[in-house]
Amino acid sequence: MTEPTTGTTRTGTGPEARFALRDWGLLLVLCGAIFLEGSDIAMLSVALPGIRADLGLATGELGGVVTAYVVGYGGFMLLGGRAADLFGRRRMFVLWLVVFLLFSGLGGLATDGWMLLVSRFVTGIAAGFLTPAGMSLITTSFAEGPRRNRALVVYGAAGAAGFSLGLVVGGLLAAIHWRWVFFAPVLLAVVLLALAVATIRRDTPTPGRGTLDVLGAVLATGAMVLLAVGIVRLEHPGEGVPWTLAALVGGAGLLAAFVARQRRVEHPLLPLRLFRSTELVRANVAAVLFASGFYGFQVLLTLYLQELRGWTPLQTGLAMLLMALDVVLAPALTPRLVARFGVPRVIVVGLLAGAVAAAWFLGSGLDWTYAVMVPSMVLLGVAFALVYGPLAIAATTGVGDEEQGVAGGVLNTAYQLGAAVGISAATAVSVLALGDRTGAEAGLDAFHAALWVSVAAFGLAAVVMGAPRRRIRASAAAPDGAGQAAEPAPVVR
Repeated sequence: MTEPTTGTTRTGTGPEARFALRDWGLLLVLCGAIFLEGSDIAMLSVALPGIRADLGLATGELGGVVTAYVVGYGGFMLLGGRAADLFGRRRMFVLWLVVFLLFSGLGGLATDGWMLLVSRFVTGIAAGFLTPAGMSLITTSFAEGPRRNRALVVYGAAGAAGFSLGLVVGGLLAAIHWRWVFFAPVLLAVVLLALAVATIRRDTPTPGRGTLDVLGAVLATGAMVLLAVGIVRLEHPGEGVPWTLAALVGGAGLLAAFVARQRRVEHPLLPLRLFRSTELVRANVAAVLFASGFYGFQVLLTLYLQELRGWTPLQTGLAMLLMALDVVLAPALTPRLVARFGVPRVIVVGLLAGAVAAAWFLGSGLDWTYAVMVPSMVLLGVAFALVYGPLAIAATTGVGDEEQGVAGGVLNTAYQLGAAVGISAATAVSVLALGDRTGAEAGLDAFHAALWVSVAAFGLAAVVMGAPRRRIRASAAAPDGAGQAAEPAPVVR
């Protein structure tokens, strides 16, 4: 197997990768934002029972609280990435952080189901604009090579920590009252907003950025929304099949229309030439599969611990705390491994660790002690540390600054799509395997059957990233207009 590298990635832990105080300040803000988004999702998941009891929501309405965020987030990610490139990354980051905190606060004040649904949908839209803006701020503020690699790895660790620690924090806050699950992000967002204004430099306008393709934005958003709705509906096989098929077919049709428009419009929302890069395509396909395996497994594990073992949400969150191991591993170890072995090899090892983590529970029983579960929790933390940040490196290397927002939007759309597919597929397989049976043993059999979804997703992602690469020689870098050497082309070895 060969892996892509650049002339700078071999020294990812050297002096050129060190950050100044301002660099750390910028990273603190951006990592805080991705932590906020990850913890927001996780905290809500453990607060759902309290929300149901207080607001009297039906099961469908309760599911809609989660779905509304996912639909808003995934549906507006591409538009958010392009908007960051066109209108300024700092401007989009600050604006949508304000929207995020306002509507998160509205969720905490909700007295009826519709208020909560509106709050979650708009909060998801805000996250859809905020995430690619934040990621493109990193990729344009840190030069390609060791500095950017290190920054992306730290950024990825913060996002994973948000989800892992969010389960614990959410359990503690929900124990006080579920409304604090919405108010706590508001407090953090206010702090981040103040820091963002002080640390993020204003964008320098880039001539020829073009205009926003409004029709393309409508087609892309409509496609993502319909696909997200259709995929989420797959969690309940047999219920409303015609509507599910209509959503999926409609989403696919709008997606085809979007691609056709991007081929002929002068300033496309998503320049299709980006997909000429096989590494970008590999990274995004692997991101879909990785997210499918990771989030599908986490949902199944939560159900196993709470429904089959009778653990409380707080106990479940504490048990999963070991997954946050990546907070330590990613910044300290991953850049060194990337510099030594290359991005693809590190990702493949992480994906295989994820496959083993999911497969570990295929032999689980109703009497397993936590000590027996620990290796799986540790391996999943290792998987996230070795995959999340390096995938961002692979998906943005070689992309021009003027299109970093779009590249970030594509990658994060891939993650959201993968999460929806993985959770829905794992849930659907579990429901089908359970059938009409009842009891703990039947539930355990269904859990084991559904685990194969995650094992297969991790394994297939490893195949995608491990496939042989063509050998490409870098041409000599020619001086640019400023008299400095241009960035060397990627070398595959």
